[in-house]
Amino acid sequence: MMKTEELKLVKEWDKTFAKSDKVDHCKVTFVNHFGITLAADMYVPKNVEGKLPAIAVSGPFGACKEQSSGLYAQTMAERGFLTIAFDPSFTGESGGYPRAMHSPDINVEDFQAAVDFLSVQDQVDPERIGIIGICGWGGMALQTACYDTRIKATVTSTMYDMSRIAGNGYFDSEDNKEARKAARDAVNRQRTEDYRKGSYARAGGVVDPLPEDAPFFVKDYYDYYKTDRGYHARSLNSNDGWAVTAGTSLANSRLFTYAGEIDSAVLMIHGEKAHSCYMSKDAFQLLKGANKELMIIPDAVHTDLYDGGDKDYIPFDKMTAFFNEYLK
Repeated sequence: MMKTEELKLVKEWDKTFAKSDKVDHCKVTFVNHFGITLAADMYVPKNVEGKLPAIAVSGPFGACKEQSSGLYAQTMAERGFLTIAFDPSFTGESGGYPRAMHSPDINVEDFQAAVDFLSVQDQVDPERIGIIGICGWGGMALQTACYDTRIKATVTSTMYDMSRIAGNGYFDSEDNKEARKAARDAVNRQRTEDYRKGSYARAGGVVDPLPEDAPFFVKDYYDYYKTDRGYHARSLNSNDGWAVTAGTSLANSRLFTYAGEIDSAVLMIHGEKAHSCYMSKDAFQLLKGANKELMIIPDAVHTDLYDGGDKDYIPFDKMTAFFNEYLK
């Protein structure tokens, strides 16, 4: 049996969404190949028999499972899927030290470890497993689908390509040597300072208080992470943010190198008015095959696909039909 870390898991319901009476809920843990124990919420539809299709969910990047990913997981469980929403390594209730770190290889492994866990559950049909990634974890989900052939269907929602942001800046506004050199200098100075102090400085979550001249996408994030709508005490974006030096590996790599070789089904969902929509549109161009689809939601902004916004923008009916088709 793989060695696991003993985690202190909250017992009471502390989600940003209401608890459903249509599903059974419990906390579970599993370990990834780096030896990090991950915490997840498992949602199982009530009064079902036989082997079920299963879905692993994570995201957004810097959020926790009590926010958007839990809402997706619970809702899909209401529709007949066994689901888990997990906290990535170094975040939320999951293990790993130092805290507030991320890395594309570890985060892809987190998704694969979730598939490991689902594959051996008595209630799950291991031939019918899908994944959902939200925001930056949409990018990690697509990257995982490049490699893990056990995944039969992938949904990305309001996807971020975090390696593109790390290397090029928002809207590719820093896609030049000088800007990247300045970013490298700043991160490496911070590494020296962190080592001197023996601790890792945090970058800060969503800016608070919100400046009047903040860009729209910053206001969009504030409206979710810093208000009663989506705030959570374990969310990095709601609080102190990632470690300043965490982005080194993302800035030094690129996701989606083999996206054109994904044979399994992919549905990419994005809001028409989301500042990030260009990332899904560009990534979709890399995909091949008739089982790939890009769905643009009219009028929706980035965080509307976190919780549905004020008009239930998340296309759960479409997602259900997609998974029913490809997780037959």
